[in-house]
Amino acid sequence: KDPDLTEQGIAEAKEAGRKLKAQGLSFDIAFTSVLLRAQHTLDLALAEIGQTGLPTRKDLALNERDYGDLSGLNKDDARKKWGEEQVLIWRRSYDVPPPGGESLKDTLARTLPYYVQEILPCVLRGERTLVAAHGNSLRALIMVLEKLSPEKILKRELATGAPVIYRLNADSTVASKLDLA
Repeated sequence: KDPDLTEQGIAEAKEAGRKLKAQGLSFDIAFTSVLLRAQHTLDLALAEIGQTGLPTRKDLALNERDYGDLSGLNKDDARKKWGEEQVLIWRRSYDVPPPGGESLKDTLARTLPYYVQEILPCVLRGERTLVAAHGNSLRALIMVLEKLSPEKILKRELATGAPVIYRLNADSTVASKLDLA
């Protein structure tokens, strides 16, 4: 499924752009998924910053986790079909995928190589880099950046539309982090 942003998502994306602008940030390059809502989020945030037309790379490596047979179902329908406990296991475990879908571990295996090969080199060259993606693909990147264990990443809350600014050292470790939630 590839739904667009909701009205709330539109408001959050614009607010994210305003928060980035208030920090005095501008960017040299952006990365996003091939899904509409991430691209729309990026476009709205960049419009608020005044940087429409920024060079942007789109890749399915940054797509949201594939929920397989759960895709398109709301949580209540999924609970009725498979039971509350099983749905919770699929949604909150690190390495148990839903039928036909990906676990967070699978998402990390897809996202991390892209980060290392495409995003990180830009950052290390000094390019101010913006990534607009999804909860689980971002969670995979945060797991690496913040050196979180599988248990800790599951507890790491990520607000939608809330920028997190990382500054990296030359060795790619995090020098500082500012959460604008």
